[in-house]
Amino acid sequence: MASRHQAGPTEPTTRDQLLDAAEHLLIEEGYAAVTSRRVGARAGLAPQLVHYYFRTMDDLFLAVFRRRADVGLDLLQDLVRSRPTLQQLWELREIGLTTTTFSLEFMALANHRKAIRSAIVEYYHRYRQLQLDAFTAALADLGVPEERCPPLVAQLVMVGITQLIAIDGEVGLGSGYETVVSFIQQQIDGLAAGEPVTRFQAPSDQR
Repeated sequence: MASRHQAGPTEPTTRDQLLDAAEHLLIEEGYAAVTSRRVGARAGLAPQLVHYYFRTMDDLFLAVFRRRADVGLDLLQDLVRSRPTLQQLWELREIGLTTTTFSLEFMALANHRKAIRSAIVEYYHRYRQLQLDAFTAALADLGVPEERCPPLVAQLVMVGITQLIAIDGEVGLGSGYETVVSFIQQQIDGLAAGEPVTRFQAPSDQR
């Protein structure tokens, strides 16, 4: 049971204020800063309300994670239904960069909290399957056979590079990826044109 209190008609606002406060603290200062006292102060509410709405701090963390995760899954499901092109999937990397701090903090927290680790694993299984469905459809629409570019390879390369760029950027190592981004773009252009990329063209600013 995630909360010991059943919310009434006017109560979700208070609950959402607590969730917003916890999420902001998590992103700005890290999960260790998320205490009932800090969350209450950030929300402008009594800290006792944290445990009124959430029996334990794990319940609060899970509610914060699931709220963001549910939005992400809904957006991805809508995207898959719209049948995006491979180029559109690649351009979504800029959106992915905005959620890195949130994800990294929960990954760190999952090392110490079994319940949170289980929730994250369940979410990412669903999220990555939806991603794979999108990549599979995009490559099929281009008429690209799986032996030439397996959808799983395209997914892991494009999503993995996006995550690596974002993680390195968090610690100030965000340079040097122009060549990688340019190479992937050339591969996408080659697949869209039905021609293999046989020679990498370096970005003009690196020649």
